[in-house]
Order: sequence, then structure tokens, then C-alpha cells
Amino acid sequence: MPTCGEVLVKLLENYGVDTVFGIPGVHTVELYRGMENTSIRHITPRHEQGAGFMADGYTRASGKIPACFIITGPGMTNIATAMGQAMADSVPMLVISSVNRTWELGMGEGRLHEMRNQSNMISGVAKFSHTLMRPDELPKVIARAFNIFNCMRPGPVHIEIPIDVIIEDAAHTNSIAYSIANAPGADPKAVSQSANLLHTAQRPLIVVGGGAIKAAREIVDLAEKLDAPVMNTVNGKGIIPHTHPLALGSSGSAEPIRNEICQSDVVLAIGTEFSETDYDYFFKGALNLKGKLIRIDIDAEQLTRNLRSDIAICSDAGNAVHSILGALPSSKSGGRAGNERTRIIRSQIQELRDPDYAAFFRTIRSALPDVIIAGDSTQPTYYAWLQYETDAPRKYFHSASGFGTLGYAIPAAIGAKLAMPELPVIGLIGDGASQFSIGELASAVEAGLPVIFLIWNNTGYGEIKKFMLEGDIPTIGVDIHTPDFQGIAKAFGCHATNPRTLEQLGIELIKANNQQLPTVIEVRQSDFANGGPNLQSSGN
Repeated sequence: MPTCGEVLVKLLENYGVDTVFGIPGVHTVELYRGMENTSIRHITPRHEQGAGFMADGYTRASGKIPACFIITGPGMTNIATAMGQAMADSVPMLVISSVNRTWELGMGEGRLHEMRNQSNMISGVAKFSHTLMRPDELPKVIARAFNIFNCMRPGPVHIEIPIDVIIEDAAHTNSIAYSIANAPGADPKAVSQSANLLHTAQRPLIVVGGGAIKAAREIVDLAEKLDAPVMNTVNGKGIIPHTHPLALGSSGSAEPIRNEICQSDVVLAIGTEFSETDYDYFFKGALNLKGKLIRIDIDAEQLTRNLRSDIAICSDAGNAVHSILGALPSSKSGGRAGNERTRIIRSQIQELRDPDYAAFFRTIRSALPDVIIAGDSTQPTYYAWLQYETDAPRKYFHSASGFGTLGYAIPAAIGAKLAMPELPVIGLIGDGASQFSIGELASAVEAGLPVIFLIWNNTGYGEIKKFMLEGDIPTIGVDIHTPDFQGIAKAFGCHATNPRTLEQLGIELIKANNQQLPTVIEVRQSDFANGGPNLQSSGN
């Protein structure tokens, strides 16, 4: 008699889920009964927030979707922050939790892990939250989740299963995966209008965000055909390789990029929100576009937010760009000086670079050319936000923009390494943020992952302290105790090192990547930079 829990894991396997992040508890043990009969790998984090961040990093690095098994009550409150980050950055995440028995729901009788309404609490950081009342519903609800992941603006989905339903007889429940719909295509009339507008443009510009990550090849083809420079957000890094002559890189918050967006006669925006953290990080105000704006987004509501569209296309990015390419004349556009425009803007951006942080990232790239970096809110990631670029998508992501949570990089790097074991992975995190999730070092050791945790130590909350000093505010709460990271790393079973020069850092990065276990590399800001990068100059 297969139970609902056993059918669940078989269903997940049939949808291609190969990894589950979870901490078993008394309410969820029955979810594990059938797991050994599947090919699914289980990873045990040390905190449910770590489970969510691992799943986030896993998906961002690979595009594959794992699952999280989370305990009732405190497990869900713990993972809510990770779900919030994924929701803000449109990262698909499948969270399966237990909940109290059906006859106990809403009774307020003080049951173990009881909440007044767990589903309502989590619904604000989920595309939907569903309470499964019968095993019969399970195939439909799982199919609904994967259709959202594939056909809508993605984000976390939460399915909670009462303890009594988990163990119900589900022999009659079909574990075959539903057919998942293809992502929507673009309206032919809007495609034709867009193609005409782009064909006649004198100064076209393409801006891409995380929603365009699956359309990288088509976007490069379109940029070359239009002779149009391409600017990317953080989540769009690598959609056009940073070495491409039309790749602007940087950020919509940098003044040279903002100027170009406003001066272009046609802007094609693909899968980007035009959010504050990507386009107005320095609080200069809304963009004042002088030209026409074409927006492509899979979310119809997003097409009405932040900036008004002249042409709004509700479509999957790849489908829409492919259609526009087909509607353009076969010959490439000329006379737009796209390469020259790009060269000038990149030169302006180059002048804004902080030499200390530029050298730091050059050392990383030289030592580990194919590296994936999962960043946190720390000084180097603020620099990388504007200045670090990649040659392919999914090679850099961080939690500093969007939801802006701390403690992300350690577990996210673990998830990325599990998803892409053949590539070097760095979790770049500050000394303050690392203390949010330092316990996940044990998870990396347990899994035998040679992931690199690069801790930037400025002995406190350096960026917040700078804001306080600039605002003439007493620096209360930012000069925190700095633990012995080398000792902590070794206690968890990691390798540990503390390079003092760029040359030593490069050697240690190569060495760490060839280990069989994780390495904590602690770098002191005083050894590598005079302070935080001068970001404000980028917005002046």
C-alpha cells in the first residue's frame, strides 16, 4: 500500500527532481519512506533557511528545480526568508511541508508546531500555497506547480500536507507526470510593430534581466542583427558574453548606462522589472526615456510596472525574440555604430572602476576562469554589481539586490556546487553575513563538496557603518565581535587559509578547487582594499 508520501517522491522523480533539501522531523518522516526507492539525492542543511538558499543556488546555477522538505511551523517560518529572496528574483522553488492533522487545523489547541494558519503566513512569499486534503489532489497540484515554473513568471510554490494525509493509502493515485505546457509566444501584431520600430531605429538599445536567461542565443543574434548594444542587470549577467563587442555590462544604476537608456530612440527591454535595485540604486529618480519602449515579459502585470510601454508583449523571452528576429529584414542593420557606442560607454564605465576591487576579481577569474560566484551583501559584491561580468549566464548571482537578505552565499554556493559539480564555485560573503549561516559549513563537509567560501572580513557591518558616518549617526550595532573564522572552519572539517596578497589568493583558490572538501578562505579587507568601493561615483 503506497502512501501519499511515497507517491509524492515518485511524482517528483518523474518531474525530473533529483535533489531534496530537508531536515527530517517528526511531522515529515513519512515523506522519506519511499525515497530510497527513487534516484533522488537528499541533502541535510543545518537550518531550513539554508535549505531554501541551497535550492535557490541549485536552480540559478543549473536551471534544474529541486525540492525542499520542511517541517510544520518553525520550519516554515525559517524558510520564509529564502522564499522571499526567490520570489523577488523570480527563482522557481518547490517547498513541500507537513502541517497538523486535518481535524486539528485552526483549532488552536497547542499542538506541536501548530500555527493559526500556516498557508496564509507563507502565501506572501509564494506563487501559491495549497493545503492537500486528499491524495487524489497530489498529481494535479504538482502539475500546477511545474506549469507555473515553465509558463509563468516563476517563484516559490508551497504545498502543505496534513500528517494524516501523508500516510493515507494512495495506491489509486497516478504518479505519472502531467504534460507540461510550453511557455506562451508573442502576439503576431505586436511582433510586427516591434520589428518595424527596431528596424527604423537610429539608436536602439537592448536591456536584459533574469527573465531573459533562457534566451541568450536569440538575444545575441538580435543584437548583432540590429547593431544594438546590450545592457544587463545582475540576474542577466552573461546573457551576452562580456567579451562581445556589443556587451555594455555594468548596471542600469550606473550613470553612463542610465544616460544611454534615456538617449536611445528605441529600447527593447526583455525580462527585466526596471526595479529600484537594478536601475536606481543611487536614488537618482525614475528613468526619463525620450524614445520608445518595447517590453517583453512573461508576466502581464509586470508590463504595467515602473515604466510605461509603447509596445507590451506578454510572452516567454525566447519565443518573442525568435519571432522578432523572423520579422526583421534578412540583412543586418548598418550605420548605427553599435560597437563604437559600446566602446565609448565601456570606457566611461572603466573610469569608474575601483582598482583594488578590480584586481581582486581579476585574480579570481585568472585562477578559476569558469567559476560560479554566489554573492551576499558584502563590499566586493557591491562592486561586482556594477563591474563584474561573465561569459555565460548563471555564472554570477547574489542576494544584495531585490529582497536583499543576509546569509545567502554559503548555502547558495553549496546548492550551486551540487548542481554543477564540474565547475568551481565560490560563496562570496562578508564576516557579518557569514554568521547568519556559518553552520552550513557542516552540510558542505558532509556532502564532500570542494566548494570555496570566500569570507571578506572588515570586522563588522562595514557598508552600514559608512552610511551611519555619512549621515552623522552614532555607529551603534555595527562594530560586532569578529570570530576566529580559521578555527571555526577547521572545527567543521573544512580546510582553512588566510592569504595576505593577491598572488597568495590566486594560489589558494586553485588549491582549494582541487581539494576533496570545502575550503574557507578568509581575506582581510585591510590587505586587499582601502575600504568599500566608491559606488556613489557610478551614479553621479
